[in-house]
Amino acid sequence: MKVLTANSLTTGEVVFWNAGRWAVAFNDGQRFDGDEDAAGALTAAEDQPRMVVAPYLIDVEDMDGHWVPVAYRERLRALGPSNHPQHGKQADGDADVQALAAVTSSARSTGRIKLIRR
Repeated sequence: MKVLTANSLTTGEVVFWNAGRWAVAFNDGQRFDGDEDAAGALTAAEDQPRMVVAPYLIDVEDMDGHWVPVAYRERLRALGPSNHPQHGKQADGDADVQALAAVTSSARSTGRIKLIRR
């Protein structure tokens, strides 16, 4: 699965694509089956140069009923900023945020995370 992410041009906030709009919360991001499924959304996002910077797709995986980014970097971006637990998205502390913070494995692709789990 994939999620489309970028940074808001006006605030610098990490944002996630959801049906033609940008959401701040990772779990509000729309999930796509793969690159081909997300191609239209990526094109639409790239056509918004005054709203976001550098949209790109990230790998996500279902872990115990919660969607989490596969790569450690993307988990940090989804929780960020990481300077203090009471700042940013991680301050919400809801179940989805706790699931993101609890993941300890790290990989750059879904194939590698399956190897790490063994």
